[in-house]
Amino acid sequence: MDLILWRHAEAYDAEPGQDDMERALTPKGQKQARRMADWLTSQLPDSCRILVSPALRTLQTVEPLKRKFKIVHDLAPGADLEDVLMAANWPNGREPVLVVGHQPTLGQVAALLLSGQPQDWQIKKANAWWLVQREALDPYSLYLKGVMAPDLIVK
Repeated sequence: MDLILWRHAEAYDAEPGQDDMERALTPKGQKQARRMADWLTSQLPDSCRILVSPALRTLQTVEPLKRKFKIVHDLAPGADLEDVLMAANWPNGREPVLVVGHQPTLGQVAALLLSGQPQDWQIKKANAWWLVQREALDPYSLYLKGVMAPDLIVK
């Protein structure tokens, strides 16, 4: 199973009294999202399921991908890493899954899967980590296929 973890792009800080869920992308974040969406479009199979946090910044991050996606409330800021794995049906899913979410949860998912230990790993804004587990029942078949940052994508 392929699991792609895509952290939302750069967003504005919350204004006083503003709900964290309503934070929008900055112009830099919009550019990051477009670049990463272009790269993902060239890499993702058509069968990829896309799961997105209900936060405005994640919705704006996935928008340039121009694919159908499902909003999953269990992916909202503060989500538990187990909620992410359950939503993605890891490792038993048959199709690739792209999760668009937040720190620290996405970094915790990557750390648990790759090291076997719950740790706070950092996934930078707008970056995507692509993990693959060839056999659902064999954790030793898991590998990191790639990490991509929007500033590495040449247009």
